[in-house]
Amino acid sequence: MKLLACGMVLASMIAVAGGGVAPQPIASARASSLQDPSSERGLRSLDGAEQWLNSPPLTAESLRGKVVLIDFWTYSCINWRRQYPYVRAWFDKYRSQGLVVIGVHSPEFAFEKDAGNVRRAVKDIGVGYPVVIDSGHRIWRAFGNAYWPALYFIDGQGKIRAHQFGEGDYARSERIIQQLLSEAGSPAASTDLVAVNAGGPEAAADWKNLKSPENYVGYARTQYFASPGGVVPDRRQLYSSPSRLASNRWALSGDWTIGPESATSQAANGRIVYRFQARDLHLVMGPGPAARGTPVRFRVRIDGKPPGASRGVDVDEQGYGTLDYPRMYQLIRQAGPVADRLFEIEFLDPGAEAFSFSFG
Repeated sequence: MKLLACGMVLASMIAVAGGGVAPQPIASARASSLQDPSSERGLRSLDGAEQWLNSPPLTAESLRGKVVLIDFWTYSCINWRRQYPYVRAWFDKYRSQGLVVIGVHSPEFAFEKDAGNVRRAVKDIGVGYPVVIDSGHRIWRAFGNAYWPALYFIDGQGKIRAHQFGEGDYARSERIIQQLLSEAGSPAASTDLVAVNAGGPEAAADWKNLKSPENYVGYARTQYFASPGGVVPDRRQLYSSPSRLASNRWALSGDWTIGPESATSQAANGRIVYRFQARDLHLVMGPGPAARGTPVRFRVRIDGKPPGASRGVDVDEQGYGTLDYPRMYQLIRQAGPVADRLFEIEFLDPGAEAFSFSFG
């Protein structure tokens, strides 16, 4: 089984460190039309699912006659976080009219297979609709899915009538929900559209100024690594950062071990530097195995200075923050004009584990 990167096609982002094609902003896939029916094999895969949150187990039989929106997600994915306010708004608006929203949590990283981490993320993010844990990707495979996020629109007969891969096309998706509810006989099917005003990491990306692509820290999928000597896989190594970084290049400084999924800081004051151009910078990270259960302090700088008004929601104006558990942290939201910037994060305690950068 091949899992695709969050919001991206796998082949477009696997490269040898420091090589590859020049990065391009990610474009959202369009929803299929309502003329694309398929069997109910996907919905049947919910029967006997591993674990449910916010709901008793739901089955294909118990959902017959309901309009169902299946939302494939993984909690550290920025593309899902930006789509989520719309799914939440549809759930709030249409559940009394017969819509059932089911979030299928199919993990990208190993830490997202931990049900405790998923429960905490569900609570922290405020996911109120039923969530099924799909750590073995059984439901993912049954739907033939290949993306985070992915929406599947299922009618009252259990047929998949449309899908949406990636962010965007929210009005079209809501019109599909309205049509399926009308077909199912909902007497109160609405025709107006939800208004969403999302903030923090849920705010829509600044696509016009987004010049940096998602990138991974582990050696299996990283690109544009610029520390002299390159990656030393699976061994402790003292890394240094070059005096100057080109756009979209990144480097480590200090005592690190780079594994296939992540890099772990082995001593205090380990740093990551990244030259980027985007309004927002996020980093998926958390306390590594040796620091699990222990907060790890960090400090962020942009162009060598505290972020001030350009801080993300997970740091203060001086750039200080704390890792509590593995998740996506919003570190920068530029308050002024978006330009090429040098980002730096320094981990004040050992044991930090970093997985991937994303931008918005």
